[in-house]
Amino acid sequence: MERRKFLQHAGMAGILAAGAAPAVHAQQAIRWRLASSFPKALDTIYGAAEVFSKKVKEMSGGKFEISVHAGGELMPPFGVVDGVQQGTVECAHTAPYYFFGKDPTFAMDCAIPFGLNSRQMTAWMYEGNGLKLFREFYAQYNIINFPMGNTGAQMGGWYRKEIKSLADIKGLKMRIGGFGGEILKGIGGVPQNIPGGEIYQALEKGTIDATEWVGPYDDQKLGFYKVAKFYAYPAWWEGGPQLVLYVNSKAYESLSAENKAIIECAAAIAHTDMQAKYDAKNPKALKELVAGGTKLFRLPKPVMDAAFQFAMQYYSDLSGKNPHWKKIYEDYAAFRKDQNLWFKFAEMGFDSYMQAQKL
Repeated sequence: MERRKFLQHAGMAGILAAGAAPAVHAQQAIRWRLASSFPKALDTIYGAAEVFSKKVKEMSGGKFEISVHAGGELMPPFGVVDGVQQGTVECAHTAPYYFFGKDPTFAMDCAIPFGLNSRQMTAWMYEGNGLKLFREFYAQYNIINFPMGNTGAQMGGWYRKEIKSLADIKGLKMRIGGFGGEILKGIGGVPQNIPGGEIYQALEKGTIDATEWVGPYDDQKLGFYKVAKFYAYPAWWEGGPQLVLYVNSKAYESLSAENKAIIECAAAIAHTDMQAKYDAKNPKALKELVAGGTKLFRLPKPVMDAAFQFAMQYYSDLSGKNPHWKKIYEDYAAFRKDQNLWFKFAEMGFDSYMQAQKL
């Protein structure tokens, strides 16, 4: 008996001396790369990927690290879907409507003209069928998607002259993100799809007549006010654009359940953080822009009405020829209808009263 105990203790001592108990294995470090579609100068929209990366590292105790690379560093800003699909990088952070040329359905995972606002979009993704439907859609691209940021309702862009009628849209060369350009084209404009880091030069050189990006904080940083004085609102094409984390399906499935949960939670934190930043930073930037000579104007109702009517017909036509679009848009439109009924009473009732007060 004593001899057996001695051997047991001696065996355990040997194991401990080797540095590990029988059932304990050193967790292998994971190193991923994330390709962003955005320039580093934008701490809001690019910064969401950095928030995500930081949280992944913290929650994994440093065992899971994701390096973040600005648009153009590893691949072109609009090349990230191909990069994730092909496994060139494990993940990317982008605005899905950039890829409407592959399939218009991509746009609904970000923003479509006269779509959902930011809160409604988050509700559709997490509590409606949005996330489920897009997981099915992205399977054909070897992608798992996670909501990761929202700018909130955006401004309607910078113009060399004020837009006073629908006639002013005719022939207007405007940088406008993704799917919104299709509707702008339908009412006479000439859309240009240009990455964020290249917009200022195009506007300065006169390659374009107008541009939109996000809102006052980002727009001030990008310097659009230096070459175009008229600033419109609202962006009928982006009532609540959602940014998304794309993860290569094979890379994702190789993760432990714990690391999959870390990805999900870190993306959700970055999702909330981005809109908080925009909501906190935009008011000050708007006041500074106006004080510096920027002229605010509201897009005329006839312009909005023409865009709305064209958009609704366009969506109907798409449903007739694109089964992916039809399946998701029917669910999206039904959700939008109920959300607007609700927001008409509670949110708008409160907001319209508060915004009329002198605070």
